[in-house]
Amino acid sequence: MAENMPEIKIDADNMYREESFTDLKVGSIRKLTPVTATGEDDTSRDVHYEGSASLMTPAGNLPLSFDLEASDLAEAIEKFPEAVNAAAERAIDELKEMQRQQSQRIQVPGQGGDGGYGGGQGGGRIQF
Repeated sequence: MAENMPEIKIDADNMYREESFTDLKVGSIRKLTPVTATGEDDTSRDVHYEGSASLMTPAGNLPLSFDLEASDLAEAIEKFPEAVNAAAERAIDELKEMQRQQSQRIQVPGQGGDGGYGGGQGGGRIQF
């Protein structure tokens, strides 16, 4: 079984040191500082900031993760509200699209022209 496994190798030229900052209420910000394979700061690459939060939905907790275009932590904090709202909107839109696609797959008796229950007319619709 091991011979079928692909080789998993860390990219030594793409290493980052991760720091996490949180307000213990709304979310967190990860600061990803590029480093060399020896752990020294790699100033030839940009620092990245990523935000994360959770959106409570009727179906449960929905984790959100998003990039923060910022040059420092203060700017990342400032941009967090707009970025988390955009991520929430995207997630809600994706959920609605998944629900729409799923509802099209459900076969309801009485629909279609294949002589199913109730003929080819009428029938109900399942709505989410």
